[in-house]
Amino acid sequence: MTATTPRAVLWDMDGTLVDTEPYWMAAEFPLVESFGGTWSHEQGLQLVGMGLEDAARIFQAAGVRMAVHDIIDTLTDDVMRQLAIKGVPFRPGARELLESLKRAGIRTALVTMSLRRMAQSVVDLIDFDAFDVIVAGDDSTRPKPFPDPYLQACAALGMDPADAVAIEDSPNGLRSAVASGAVSLGVPHMVSLEGAGAAAIWPTLDGRTVDDIAAFYAAHTGVKR
Repeated sequence: MTATTPRAVLWDMDGTLVDTEPYWMAAEFPLVESFGGTWSHEQGLQLVGMGLEDAARIFQAAGVRMAVHDIIDTLTDDVMRQLAIKGVPFRPGARELLESLKRAGIRTALVTMSLRRMAQSVVDLIDFDAFDVIVAGDDSTRPKPFPDPYLQACAALGMDPADAVAIEDSPNGLRSAVASGAVSLGVPHMVSLEGAGAAAIWPTLDGRTVDDIAAFYAAHTGVKR
């Protein structure tokens, strides 16, 4: 590593590292419909990047007569079943960039609003030692868009958030990362990231390298290359 390289890269999971957002949406429709309600793709998009407890309350308002923790467990179990059947659907370039960061000696954290058991199941299916730290939805003191998840990840890594790059695909996630002080990179997937405060927006991680991350970090911290 050099002075132009971040000490760590912090990854969101759903929609950034892996393309599980369609799995979540596939789980949402039958849940709402089982209580006689209706659900739409547009309603699902509004939940992208939201904390699970907040999302569960929206399902309650849509007629799902279950406790918050039961809704979270039901959706998580459904998504985990889909992962077990279909495998881990990495977003373009994400696995390659993650592996190259590890080879370069840059520390990594997974910062997700999914439950730890789901995050761990995804990490366990990666065929290399991908993350130094995992902060999951049931670990964070407050959910995204609060800065807590990213602050907790940086504390666990023993570093200042300003020394890290955070990669996010949702407005809520970006607001969390930006509020923490991390140098925040948006990579949109299902929703627009305009106005969410990203230092830069890349259309994809495909073909991106450690050098690209270093150049992004240097450009947005005033470090001279």
